[in-house]
Amino acid sequence: MENQIENNLKHIHSLLAKGEFIEAMEAYLHDDVQLREGNGEPKIGKAYCVKFEDDFINNDLEEFIGYEVGNYAVKGDHSFYDAIMTLKLKDGTTMVSEQIVATEWKDGKIYRERYYHS
Repeated sequence: MENQIENNLKHIHSLLAKGEFIEAMEAYLHDDVQLREGNGEPKIGKAYCVKFEDDFINNDLEEFIGYEVGNYAVKGDHSFYDAIMTLKLKDGTTMVSEQIVATEWKDGKIYRERYYHS
């Protein structure tokens, strides 16, 4: 299981590094996924999460600058990694998000994921 999760993470990271967020979500989100930003309410369901991301990309994103992954770890059906995402928004601001991503996997897919930002 850990090898599969590690291989999936590597592929996800390669997609995110190219700004292919929707492709990563379509391939790796469980149908019953819950994605949560910090202490916010979770976004529930693959279809909802993909639409939410697509809306953000189409309405708010001017330019994808980069997504860099630092360290990661896999233990059982959980993974953790740190990343820095940099985006230029249509309002002219540059968003730099340093985050820790904690994931629970189910059936080779992201089942629960939480993003801790600084």
